[in-house]
Amino acid sequence: MLASINGTELHYELHGSGPPLLLIHGLGSSGADWAFQVPALREHYKVILADLRGSGLSGKPDGPYSIEGFADDLWQLLSHLHIEHCHLVGFSLGGAVAMEMALQQPKRAQRLVTINALPSYRIDHWRKWLEAHMQIAMVRLLGLHRTAGMVARRLFPHPHQIHMRRRVVEVVGANGVDPYLHSVRALMRWCAESRLHALQAPTLLLAAEHDYTPLAEKQAWAERLRAQLAVVAGSRHGTPFDSIDATNRCLLAFLSAAALPEQLRLDDPEFAPASAPD
Repeated sequence: MLASINGTELHYELHGSGPPLLLIHGLGSSGADWAFQVPALREHYKVILADLRGSGLSGKPDGPYSIEGFADDLWQLLSHLHIEHCHLVGFSLGGAVAMEMALQQPKRAQRLVTINALPSYRIDHWRKWLEAHMQIAMVRLLGLHRTAGMVARRLFPHPHQIHMRRRVVEVVGANGVDPYLHSVRALMRWCAESRLHALQAPTLLLAAEHDYTPLAEKQAWAERLRAQLAVVAGSRHGTPFDSIDATNRCLLAFLSAAALPEQLRLDDPEFAPASAPD
């Protein structure tokens, strides 16, 4: 389905029934990121999947883009759907958007989960500068398809994850270069550090043991946010894909205000999906 929001078309899907739950995808992807979570969540929630502007089946207007703009787009979409209050879950780039949403309209955000995301992407270390600018340079020099192949091998290095690697190449490689880089730059400009006191929603930071940013940084942010932190052993950045069981159990527990599960870890190869989501 499509909705006209803030001068562009946003693509969205609705699944299940119950309290509203918005799932926000990562960089260069779409609502299909959540194919392994929807079956578990739609039994309890009205799940809303939306493609950010510049991504998936949504419109791809000229930039620049911003995290603040992405967040406003999604609040406008929820209002279009007559949804006043909502749980927010975001992965990677989507985690920044989810947190910005919770800061923009604190009374509408019920519970907040970020997966492998931070409250600030300000470049305050040479490693972060290198990570950000290397990505932009690779896209410019090699193109998105080849860059996606390199990213895929880093995200999913194990032999049984070959389907996930192929999906990254197919999905990210299909993006237009300009919308993709507009999204990268939006993330690089975003910092919510000075506004964290406005956050009211109970918050969970779900973090992979081997994510791009160190666990110590996420632990420090969790303390400042007075948020819960759950760590998935063995997982890399693509936690909703490589640790499906851990992700789903954490989401179901936290969103229902139950105790978080213990011993979260990477999915065993025999339980990994035989194919990536369509």
